[in-house]
Amino acid sequence: MNSSLYPCTITHVRTAPRRYALRHRTYLWLIDPDRPPELPALLRPLAGFDARDHFGGTAPTVRAGLERFLSSRGVDLADGTVTMLTQARVLGHVFNPLTVYWCRRSDGSPLCVVAEVHNTYGERHCYLLRPDAADRAETRKDFYVSPFFPVDGDYRMRLPEPDRRLSLTIHLEREDARPFTATVHGTRRPGTPGQLLRLFLRHPFSTAAVSAAIRLHGIRLFLRRLPVQPRPSHHTQEGMQ
Repeated sequence: MNSSLYPCTITHVRTAPRRYALRHRTYLWLIDPDRPPELPALLRPLAGFDARDHFGGTAPTVRAGLERFLSSRGVDLADGTVTMLTQARVLGHVFNPLTVYWCRRSDGSPLCVVAEVHNTYGERHCYLLRPDAADRAETRKDFYVSPFFPVDGDYRMRLPEPDRRLSLTIHLEREDARPFTATVHGTRRPGTPGQLLRLFLRHPFSTAAVSAAIRLHGIRLFLRRLPVQPRPSHHTQEGMQ
Protein backbone atom coordinates (compact mmCIF):
# COMPACT_ATOMS: atom_id res chain seq x y z
CA MET A 1 0.00 0.00 0.00
CA ASN A 2 1.01 3.61 -0.43
CA SER A 3 1.25 5.67 2.74
CA SER A 4 -1.53 8.20 3.23
CA LEU A 5 -2.04 11.32 5.29
CA TYR A 6 -5.33 12.26 6.89
CA PRO A 7 -5.91 15.86 7.93
CA CYS A 8 -8.51 15.27 10.61
CA THR A 9 -10.63 16.66 13.41
CA ILE A 10 -10.66 14.92 16.78
CA THR A 11 -13.60 15.62 19.09
CA HIS A 12 -14.23 14.65 22.70
CA VAL A 13 -17.67 15.12 24.21
CA ARG A 14 -18.32 14.59 27.92
CA THR A 15 -21.88 14.49 29.19
CA ALA A 16 -21.19 13.64 32.85
CA PRO A 17 -20.60 14.72 35.52
CA ARG A 18 -20.71 17.97 33.49
CA ARG A 19 -21.02 18.57 29.79
CA TYR A 20 -17.79 19.59 28.09
CA ALA A 21 -16.60 19.33 24.50
CA LEU A 22 -13.28 19.88 22.77
CA ARG A 23 -12.19 19.84 19.16
CA HIS A 24 -8.64 19.55 17.88
CA ARG A 25 -7.33 19.56 14.31
CA THR A 26 -4.23 17.59 13.40
CA TYR A 27 -3.13 14.94 10.89
CA LEU A 28 -2.50 11.21 11.07
CA TRP A 29 -0.55 8.72 8.98
CA LEU A 30 -1.89 5.46 7.55
CA ILE A 31 1.06 3.21 6.75
CA ASP A 32 2.28 -0.32 6.35
CA PRO A 33 4.67 -0.57 9.33
CA ASP A 34 6.86 -2.93 7.28
CA ARG A 35 7.24 -0.24 4.62
CA PRO A 36 7.15 3.21 6.22
CA PRO A 37 7.21 6.19 3.87
CA GLU A 38 10.54 7.03 2.27
CA LEU A 39 11.08 10.76 2.62
CA PRO A 40 13.84 13.11 1.48
CA ALA A 41 16.54 13.55 4.10
CA LEU A 42 15.44 17.12 4.91
CA LEU A 43 11.89 15.98 5.73
CA ARG A 44 12.68 12.86 7.75
CA PRO A 45 12.64 14.78 11.07
CA LEU A 46 8.97 15.56 10.34
CA ALA A 47 7.83 11.93 10.23
CA GLY A 48 9.59 9.20 12.16
CA PHE A 49 8.15 5.74 12.87
CA ASP A 50 10.14 4.21 15.71
CA ALA A 51 9.54 0.83 17.34
CA ARG A 52 10.41 2.39 20.71
CA ASP A 53 7.17 4.37 20.54
CA HIS A 54 4.90 1.31 20.43
CA PHE A 55 4.08 -1.75 22.50
CA GLY A 56 6.84 -2.40 25.02
CA GLY A 57 9.32 -0.29 23.09
CA THR A 58 11.88 -3.11 23.09
CA ALA A 59 11.06 -4.93 19.84
CA PRO A 60 13.32 -4.34 16.82
CA THR A 61 10.38 -3.22 14.65
CA VAL A 62 6.79 -2.11 15.12
CA ARG A 63 5.56 -5.30 13.48
CA ALA A 64 7.70 -7.43 15.79
CA GLY A 65 6.15 -5.69 18.79
CA LEU A 66 2.66 -6.27 17.39
CA GLU A 67 3.40 -9.94 16.67
CA ARG A 68 4.71 -10.43 20.21
CA PHE A 69 1.56 -8.89 21.68
CA LEU A 70 -0.71 -10.99 19.46
CA SER A 71 1.23 -14.19 20.15
CA SER A 72 0.77 -13.67 23.90
CA ARG A 73 -2.98 -13.84 23.22
CA GLY A 74 -2.88 -16.86 20.96
CA VAL A 75 -3.15 -14.96 17.68
CA ASP A 76 -0.74 -15.84 14.87
CA LEU A 77 -0.27 -13.01 12.37
CA ALA A 78 2.04 -15.23 10.28
CA ASP A 79 2.48 -13.65 6.83
CA GLY A 80 -0.60 -11.48 7.11
CA THR A 81 -0.67 -7.76 6.44
CA VAL A 82 -0.97 -4.80 8.80
CA THR A 83 -2.25 -1.27 8.30
CA MET A 84 -1.35 1.24 11.02
CA LEU A 85 -3.04 4.57 11.81
CA THR A 86 -0.79 6.72 13.98
CA GLN A 87 0.93 9.98 14.76
CA ALA A 88 4.51 10.08 13.52
CA ARG A 89 7.42 11.32 15.60
CA VAL A 90 7.82 15.02 14.74
CA LEU A 91 11.13 16.78 15.44
CA GLY A 92 12.01 14.14 18.00
CA HIS A 93 8.69 14.27 19.88
CA VAL A 94 5.77 11.84 19.74
CA PHE A 95 2.54 11.43 21.66
CA ASN A 96 0.04 8.88 20.41
CA PRO A 97 -3.22 8.84 22.39
CA LEU A 98 -4.47 6.13 20.01
CA THR A 99 -2.78 3.96 17.39
CA VAL A 100 -4.93 1.45 15.52
CA TYR A 101 -3.66 -1.65 13.72
CA TRP A 102 -5.88 -3.49 11.22
CA CYS A 103 -4.53 -7.02 10.82
CA ARG A 104 -5.46 -9.26 7.89
CA ARG A 105 -4.60 -12.82 6.97
CA SER A 106 -2.55 -13.50 3.86
CA ASP A 107 -5.77 -14.05 1.88
CA GLY A 108 -6.98 -10.55 2.82
CA SER A 109 -9.66 -11.64 5.29
CA PRO A 110 -9.87 -9.71 8.60
CA LEU A 111 -7.96 -11.26 11.49
CA CYS A 112 -8.28 -8.68 14.29
CA VAL A 113 -7.82 -5.04 15.25
CA VAL A 114 -5.48 -3.77 17.96
CA ALA A 115 -6.10 -0.41 19.64
CA GLU A 116 -2.98 0.87 21.41
CA VAL A 117 -3.69 3.62 23.94
CA HIS A 118 -1.14 5.96 25.55
CA ASN A 119 -1.94 8.24 28.48
CA THR A 120 -0.20 11.42 29.58
CA TYR A 121 1.57 9.53 32.38
CA GLY A 122 3.80 7.67 29.94
CA GLU A 123 1.84 4.41 30.22
CA ARG A 124 0.41 2.31 27.41
CA HIS A 125 -2.17 -0.42 27.01
CA CYS A 126 -3.43 -2.50 24.08
CA TYR A 127 -6.91 -3.83 23.40
CA LEU A 128 -7.32 -6.86 21.15
CA LEU A 129 -10.59 -6.43 19.25
CA ARG A 130 -12.70 -8.66 17.02
CA PRO A 131 -14.96 -6.27 15.11
CA ASP A 132 -18.15 -7.54 13.51
CA ALA A 133 -19.15 -7.10 9.86
CA ALA A 134 -20.14 -3.48 10.62
CA ASP A 135 -16.67 -2.75 12.14
CA ARG A 136 -18.13 -2.55 15.65
CA ALA A 137 -16.29 -3.91 18.68
CA GLU A 138 -16.75 -3.96 22.45
CA THR A 139 -14.27 -4.31 25.28
CA ARG A 140 -13.98 -3.62 28.97
CA LYS A 141 -12.12 -0.46 29.94
CA ASP A 142 -8.90 -1.63 31.61
CA PHE A 143 -6.66 1.43 31.47
CA TYR A 144 -6.55 4.81 33.22
CA VAL A 145 -6.71 7.55 30.61
CA SER A 146 -8.56 10.58 31.97
CA PRO A 147 -8.12 11.63 35.62
CA PHE A 148 -11.86 12.38 35.67
CA PHE A 149 -13.04 8.83 34.93
CA PRO A 150 -12.29 5.70 36.96
CA VAL A 151 -11.15 2.47 35.33
CA ASP A 152 -14.53 0.87 34.80
CA GLY A 153 -17.22 0.64 32.18
CA ASP A 154 -17.09 -0.60 28.61
CA TYR A 155 -15.93 0.80 25.31
CA ARG A 156 -18.20 0.56 22.27
CA MET A 157 -16.18 1.29 19.15
CA ARG A 158 -16.65 1.56 15.43
CA LEU A 159 -13.28 1.27 13.70
CA PRO A 160 -13.58 0.84 9.93
CA GLU A 161 -10.26 0.66 8.15
CA PRO A 162 -9.74 4.07 6.49
CA ASP A 163 -9.97 4.48 2.75
CA ARG A 164 -10.98 7.78 1.17
CA ARG A 165 -12.52 8.74 4.51
CA LEU A 166 -11.34 8.28 8.07
CA SER A 167 -14.18 7.86 10.56
CA LEU A 168 -13.64 6.35 14.01
CA THR A 169 -16.00 6.49 16.99
CA ILE A 170 -15.38 5.39 20.58
CA HIS A 171 -18.04 5.52 23.30
CA LEU A 172 -17.45 4.93 26.99
CA GLU A 173 -20.49 3.39 28.67
CA ARG A 174 -20.94 3.29 32.44
CA GLU A 175 -24.01 2.31 34.45
CA ASP A 176 -26.39 2.46 31.47
CA ALA A 177 -25.10 5.91 30.52
CA ARG A 178 -22.70 7.18 27.87
CA PRO A 179 -20.59 9.87 29.60
CA PHE A 180 -17.87 10.16 26.94
CA THR A 181 -17.59 9.95 23.15
CA ALA A 182 -14.52 10.48 20.99
CA THR A 183 -14.54 10.74 17.20
CA VAL A 184 -11.89 11.11 14.51
CA HIS A 185 -12.91 12.30 11.04
CA GLY A 186 -10.67 13.07 8.10
CA THR A 187 -10.13 12.81 4.35
CA ARG A 188 -7.26 10.99 2.70
CA ARG A 189 -4.35 12.81 1.10
CA PRO A 190 -1.34 11.20 -0.59
CA GLY A 191 1.61 10.66 1.72
CA THR A 192 3.94 12.74 -0.43
CA PRO A 193 6.72 15.08 0.71
CA GLY A 194 4.78 18.10 -0.53
CA GLN A 195 1.62 17.12 1.33
CA LEU A 196 3.57 16.43 4.52
CA LEU A 197 5.28 19.82 4.33
CA ARG A 198 1.94 21.58 3.83
CA LEU A 199 0.40 19.81 6.81
CA PHE A 200 3.41 20.46 9.00
CA LEU A 201 3.26 24.18 8.21
CA ARG A 202 -0.47 24.16 8.99
CA HIS A 203 -0.01 22.12 12.19
CA PRO A 204 3.57 22.66 13.38
CA PHE A 205 4.79 20.45 16.24
CA SER A 206 1.54 18.48 15.92
CA THR A 207 2.32 15.78 18.49
CA ALA A 208 3.42 18.32 21.11
CA ALA A 209 0.26 20.32 20.35
CA VAL A 210 -1.94 17.27 21.00
CA SER A 211 -0.19 16.58 24.30
CA ALA A 212 -0.45 20.23 25.37
CA ALA A 213 -4.12 20.44 24.38
CA ILE A 214 -5.02 17.39 26.50
CA ARG A 215 -3.32 18.93 29.53
CA LEU A 216 -4.90 22.33 28.94
CA HIS A 217 -8.39 20.87 28.79
CA GLY A 218 -7.61 18.82 31.88
CA ILE A 219 -6.78 22.02 33.76
CA ARG A 220 -10.04 23.58 32.59
CA LEU A 221 -12.01 20.57 33.84
CA PHE A 222 -10.19 20.66 37.16
CA LEU A 223 -11.03 24.35 37.55
CA ARG A 224 -14.66 23.44 36.94
CA ARG A 225 -14.36 21.24 40.03
CA LEU A 226 -14.67 17.87 38.36
CA PRO A 227 -13.59 15.26 40.90
CA VAL A 228 -10.22 13.64 40.18
CA GLN A 229 -10.22 9.85 40.28
CA PRO A 230 -7.23 8.07 41.88
CA ARG A 231 -4.83 6.55 39.37
CA PRO A 232 -4.30 2.83 40.03
CA SER A 233 -0.91 1.19 39.71
CA HIS A 234 -0.19 0.33 36.11
CA HIS A 235 0.69 -3.29 35.40
CA THR A 236 2.56 -4.08 32.19
CA GLN A 237 0.56 -6.37 29.95
CA GLU A 238 1.87 -9.72 28.86
CA GLY A 239 3.53 -9.29 25.49
CA MET A 240 4.27 -5.62 26.13
CA GLN A 241 7.64 -6.02 27.83
